[in-house]
Amino acid sequence: MESADNPVESVVGVVFSKNRQECPEPIKAEVKGHIPNWLQGTLIRNGPGLHSVGEMSYNHWFDGLSLLHSFTFKNGEVYYRSKFLRSDTYNSNMEAKRIVVSEFGTMAYPDPCKNIFSKAFTYLSHVVPEFTDNCLINIIKFGDDYYASSETNFIRKIDPQTLDTLDKVDYMKYVTVNLATSHPHYDNAGNTINMGTSIGDKGKTKYMLFKVPPVAADNKKSPLKNAEVLCSIPAHHLLSPSYYHSFGMTENYIIFIEQPLKLDILKLATAYFRGVNWGSCIIFNKDEKTWFHIIDKRTKKPVAEKFYADALVVYHHINAYEEDGHVVFDIIAYKDNSLYEMFYMANLEKDLCQETTTTSIPTFKRFVVPLQCAKKAEVGENLVKLPTTTATAVKTKDGEIHCQPEIICEGIELPRINYAYNGKKYRYVYASHVEWRPIPTKIVKFDIVTKEMLVWTDNMCWPAEPLFVPHPDAKEEDDGVILSSIVSSNPKTSPFLLLLDAKTFKEIGRASISASIHLDLHGIFIPDKN
Repeated sequence: MESADNPVESVVGVVFSKNRQECPEPIKAEVKGHIPNWLQGTLIRNGPGLHSVGEMSYNHWFDGLSLLHSFTFKNGEVYYRSKFLRSDTYNSNMEAKRIVVSEFGTMAYPDPCKNIFSKAFTYLSHVVPEFTDNCLINIIKFGDDYYASSETNFIRKIDPQTLDTLDKVDYMKYVTVNLATSHPHYDNAGNTINMGTSIGDKGKTKYMLFKVPPVAADNKKSPLKNAEVLCSIPAHHLLSPSYYHSFGMTENYIIFIEQPLKLDILKLATAYFRGVNWGSCIIFNKDEKTWFHIIDKRTKKPVAEKFYADALVVYHHINAYEEDGHVVFDIIAYKDNSLYEMFYMANLEKDLCQETTTTSIPTFKRFVVPLQCAKKAEVGENLVKLPTTTATAVKTKDGEIHCQPEIICEGIELPRINYAYNGKKYRYVYASHVEWRPIPTKIVKFDIVTKEMLVWTDNMCWPAEPLFVPHPDAKEEDDGVILSSIVSSNPKTSPFLLLLDAKTFKEIGRASISASIHLDLHGIFIPDKN
């Protein structure tokens, strides 16, 4: 598994490119330390677990076939299981014993005996080709149902107890979105709020904000049948809409960042014909503005003022809230799109060999948008009136509002919070941490008020995104535990689920698994209803 002479090869091979085996029947973990008795439920995580089929390999780490895994907590014990998502993509690849369905970083040609041009005409008959249903990024909740998701129009319903793959669902049957985020929000009424991009609908490209309400227990229909479009926003450039991975939400507003990381629709439509992957159709325009759309949930319309920042790339929003007539939103931002490029398999080993990262450093930035922008405000005036931030919003001569952020800290990604504080003023962020390496080796708790950072790390261990689970009788924001699945490039260390006290960030237990655990992306904790 590991070569002492070549630890980089070990990391790439063991952590990233090694194919995993599923563990379909639950196995009991070996617990060191203890599991709190109040922690009852199931953590489900999603991520790429198979990076080659037959003699073919995927070009990009994010292309790997989805492997779901779960950790079930019951009376101080932990049980583990994993299953590959039986998507149409997975089944087609397994039947052919090769990669026959394209992913964003890997273009596949199903019939090697046919010339590329013969198949290309099928793709060219559609503005957007049919995407994969390899839903490997996250788990989404609609009503009482759970779905594996990626960023296409397809999601796959799963059984959260057995991890069995159930129905294939096409967003297009309910809301006309070709692409949708894997990071929805949930409000206090049980609604799921999400965003997607509608490409070429009636000749227009627009961003769609939609709501899926919870369904009553006696209603057998899919919650998606009740989906409602809350708002649509025309793209600044109809043939090159913005790529986005998440968005922010407060009690009364949605924050959508239309960034200059663009999906070129014409290039997308002709990618198969040209023999290139879809990822090459995403272009960063460093000279363009980043537009902030603030949508009022009450009126279902964006506020009238035009807010913008300098060019940036954002994948993950942290949180957002309202304060004294302002919307405050926190994000992890990059100066370019080098992060996506770094995860091409050919680039991973090269980047890990270096002692300085070739990617843009993730930066925790706080933007503040004033909701009451006086029309008589002078050009050059800072409209942010909060004394607790250095973020600014300055009126320009053309009437737009130029926003500059407050830099909170650097080097964190995959941020999570106590979701009970989503949309509210909050204090703590739990995240992965990077230094010179582009891949996290630490997880941290960051205190926004004191700027104190608590750290967990272990030699040759690669932690996944930390997830906060609150104590059922929590009195404070950080009353709870942090869960993170850990992969090690040390052959003497079994993979394990880490449990940290969220308040002190001290390890309280780990559940070692005698199975092939993969480095995952995102997930959800489902508490027992009892």
